Amino acid sequence: MPSFSDVAVDPAADEAAEEHARVHPAAVSAVFHALGEPHRLAILEHLLLGEHRVVDLVQRLGLAQSTVSAHLACLRDCGLVTSRPQGRSSMFSVRRPALLVALLDRADALVDADDDTAATHDPGAVH
Repeated sequence: MPSFSDVAVDPAADEAAEEHARVHPAAVSAVFHALGEPHRLAILEHLLLGEHRVVDLVQRLGLAQSTVSAHLACLRDCGLVTSRPQGRSSMFSVRRPALLVALLDRADALVDADDDTAATHDPGAVH
């Protein structure tokens, strides 16, 4: 399996290739898996506005409490969110908001908004 550093074809990209050589594929895969689910993206968007409890997210998103909790566990397991106790509940927040916003902005740039395939892509389809 090729590594990220194998894709550099421009000699000027050697520095970027060296950075990619330090990437942990399993951790990166877990982050992209977490970002690949629309409800988790919606949760992250709400958390970028500030801390929320599970009950707050349930009310805002109209999802079951167990579903929101499972999504938050996935997001916490891959390091995108963190929680802190507050009374009998927990407050959830984005762990590194600036980096997450930058990543999502890059994803938007990668998927050209004028490209009709982006709007009609079925993430559940087998390719």
